[in-house]
Amino acid sequence: MLVQFRFKNFKSFRDEAVLDLSAAKMTEFSERVVSIGGERLLRTAAIYGANASGKSNVYEALLYMSVYVMDSFNYGDERERFVQYRPIPFLFDSTSADEESLFEVYFMLPEDSREKMYHYGFCVNHDGVTEEWLNTKAKTARKYNPVFYRNEKEGEKDLDLSGLTKSGRENVRAALDSRTLIVSLGAKLKVEVCKMVRDWFLVNEFSNFGNPRVNARLSQRVPNGFIEDKAVQQRVVAYFASFDSSIKDFRVEKLPPDETVQGERYRIDALHKKFDCDDIAAIPLGWESAGTLKMFALYPELQSVLAHGSVFVIDELNARLHPLLVRNFLLLFLNPKINVHNAQLIFTTHDTWQLSNRLLRRDEIWFTEKDARGVSTLYSLADIADEDGARIRKDVSYEKNYLLGKYGAIPALRDMNVLEEV
Repeated sequence: MLVQFRFKNFKSFRDEAVLDLSAAKMTEFSERVVSIGGERLLRTAAIYGANASGKSNVYEALLYMSVYVMDSFNYGDERERFVQYRPIPFLFDSTSADEESLFEVYFMLPEDSREKMYHYGFCVNHDGVTEEWLNTKAKTARKYNPVFYRNEKEGEKDLDLSGLTKSGRENVRAALDSRTLIVSLGAKLKVEVCKMVRDWFLVNEFSNFGNPRVNARLSQRVPNGFIEDKAVQQRVVAYFASFDSSIKDFRVEKLPPDETVQGERYRIDALHKKFDCDDIAAIPLGWESAGTLKMFALYPELQSVLAHGSVFVIDELNARLHPLLVRNFLLLFLNPKINVHNAQLIFTTHDTWQLSNRLLRRDEIWFTEKDARGVSTLYSLADIADEDGARIRKDVSYEKNYLLGKYGAIPALRDMNVLEEV
């Protein structure tokens, strides 16, 4: 489970930002708090904010960290590829563009009986990795034990691999370069602890439904085994039945080869029952509504994260989905009888209907706000205090107060006089 994500100097976040999934000391929905490794953790975090306030940049920061961990061993000999994927720093001051960006996580591995905590992070600038560290802590321990530490900042050079095996130290030292992470290289070299960290990032899922191109690509994807296994198709039908009972089955037909298209092609029809007889109407899946296609696209990742107990990060979850359907999706993660492996959902949204004390804890609600300098900040409803220093009460209307501007993170609107007829 993700305990905490920290990042700095990434896009609109010039200063340090922390997304903390540790449960605060509060009484509401105490049954949904997960106790593991001496920590009290939450399964969900909802991020609200105005357009261009930085919500998507929280998503992109965690995505960037994950991609760099999985792919950085490919950047060593390819300067152009590294330049393409290096992080975008804060650009609206005179110094941040030349400074390093920081990414750091605290997490625990699913199904780890030892309940060990991992603390991993790195800093990277326009030349490569400037610092990287991995520490671990046993459930009953007070302090972290270092696995490795690396410092390649200007004028300094330090590489401590003492927590790796002898063969692991030798192999990593021989192949490491300035643009490659020790974790990525170590995983490729089959260093066990590096592989465990890399694999934690690997099983997490990301979906950006605010991007039309991503939406189009995701709608072309099908669940594993869907083409050939009728049982998988029936599970998808049952999944759809939770929000749209009109789809009764699917029909999959293999299409003739096409020289302009690589691989095999299939036609997928959704089968609907006609209302006035027992006949079936076959509708190409692509003709279904955008919301239905989105839920179809979500199914493979949803199935994976629930099975692995991993993290599902979604940008603009509410796009093209009814608020009740969004709530049903959220309740899936909050239900311990279904979410038995403690998968986590982190999502950005404008859907204030979910901003309710009947659905979310105060520490599950987060906001992003951008100031006049273009600097974004990230904070939780649990961190906000009133004029007397008292914490926001759990029995108030979160939605109403948010829209009234009491929590910040809303747009500053003006009349659109520019559209007035001359």
